[in-house]
Amino acid sequence: MDSFSEIVSFGLHSSLRVAHSSFVFSTKLLGIASKLTNREPNHREIAISLREAFSQLGATYIKLGQFIASAPSLFPIEYVEEMQACLDSVRPVQFREIRSTVERELGGKLESLFYSFDETPLASASIAQVHAAVTKEGLDVVVKVQRPDVHLTLKTDMQILGILTKVLEVIAPEFKKSGLTAMFQEFQTSILQEIDFIQEAKNIEEFESYLLKVKEQRARVPRVYHTLSTKKILTMERFYGVPITDEKGLKQFTDNPRKVLSDALEIWFSSLSNQGFFHADVHAGNLMILKDGSIGFIDFGIVGRISPKIWKGLMLFTQGIGIGEPTLVAKGLVEMDSTDSGVNPTLLAKELDSVFNELESVYVHLTENEMFDESKVNRIMFEMKEIAEKNGLKIPREFALLMKQMLYFDRYVKSMAPEINLFRDSQNFVIGKT
Repeated sequence: MDSFSEIVSFGLHSSLRVAHSSFVFSTKLLGIASKLTNREPNHREIAISLREAFSQLGATYIKLGQFIASAPSLFPIEYVEEMQACLDSVRPVQFREIRSTVERELGGKLESLFYSFDETPLASASIAQVHAAVTKEGLDVVVKVQRPDVHLTLKTDMQILGILTKVLEVIAPEFKKSGLTAMFQEFQTSILQEIDFIQEAKNIEEFESYLLKVKEQRARVPRVYHTLSTKKILTMERFYGVPITDEKGLKQFTDNPRKVLSDALEIWFSSLSNQGFFHADVHAGNLMILKDGSIGFIDFGIVGRISPKIWKGLMLFTQGIGIGEPTLVAKGLVEMDSTDSGVNPTLLAKELDSVFNELESVYVHLTENEMFDESKVNRIMFEMKEIAEKNGLKIPREFALLMKQMLYFDRYVKSMAPEINLFRDSQNFVIGKT
C-alpha cells in the first residue's frame, strides 16, 4: 500500500468483501464440499454451483470463470463447459464514479484534461469501462478506466481464493493431484497483469516496436498517450473502421478482403515466430480494417509468449492436422513438452487416433462453413490432455490459447478465402524471419 489512507481503505473494503463472499459461498460451498466428499462426485453439479457463485461475486470470479473456460488443457471438462456462461459484460459504472477516478488519477478536473468526454461508455466489462473522448489538442481517443476499487477487490479475492485452493486440496485430494495451486498462481499472475494498464501500454508498444523493426506498414496499433495514462487509466488513439469479419463493411475500405485477411495472418504468425510474442485475444472486435486500409490490432490486455521449442511443436502439430497425419500431431505434442520424457510419437499417435478424428471433424465442419463449436473443441483439448499426461507429457497452456486462436482465424479463412488451408499452410504465413 502507498499510504495510511490506502491501508485503512483496504481494511474496510476487505472486510466488506469477505463478508459478501462468505455470504455467497456459504449458500454454495457447503453443498459443493459435501458433493466433493462423495466417492464419485458429480462434477457437473459442482461446476454449476461454482458458476452461479462466480456470477454473483463478479469481477475476479468472472475472470476466473473465463480463465477456466479458456484452458481446457488444465481443467476438467465439466468446469470448462460450464464456465462458458461467464460473460465479461456487466452493468456500467455510473459516470460520476468514472469522472472521480479519472480526475484523481490524472490530477485535474475532467474539463481541464479533455476537450470532451462522452458520458455513455463504448463498452463495460468486469475490470474496466471504455469511453470516447477528445483531447485538448483535438485528438480522438478512447479512455479505458478501471472500475472503482477493482484493485482492492482483486487483492481481497486473491487472498480468499488462495485459502479456498488449500481447503479444496485437503477435502478433495484429486484437486491436489491436478496441480490446483499452480493453476491459481497462473491465474493470479494473469489477472494482475490485466489490471496494470502500464503493462498493457508496454504490450502495445512492444508489438509496435516489432512492426517498426520489420518495416511492417500494413498494420497499426493505437498510439498510447502517456500523459493521460496511469496504472488505472489508459488513453489511446481511437481507431475508426470495421471488424475484419464484417465482409460487407470491409468492402468500404478495400476491394480485396482476402488480401486483408492474408496480411493479418502473416503479421500475427510472424510476430509469433520471430518474437515469441502474440496477441492472445484477436477476436472479431480486436482486429479491424481501418479507413485508410491498414489493419488495426487493439486491446493488448491479454498477450502470450512462447519459446522456439513450442513454436516448432505447434508447426508440426498444425501441419499434421492439415495433411491428416496423426504421427506429425504426436511429434508436435512431444516437441512442445520440455521434460524430455522420451515418449514414442508412433505409440502416442495410435492413442490419439480417436481424438484426431474428432479434431478433423471440427475442421471439416469449418470447411463447410458451419458455426465454430467451442465446447466441442474444449472437449477435444481435454481428451488430448488426458492422453498426453498418461504418456508423461505436459501440454503448455499457451498451446490451448494458440489452438483456439487458430481455429477462430480458420473460421474467418473459410468464409473469406476457402482455398487456404490454414493448418497445412501456416508456415507459409511466416515472413521476415529475424
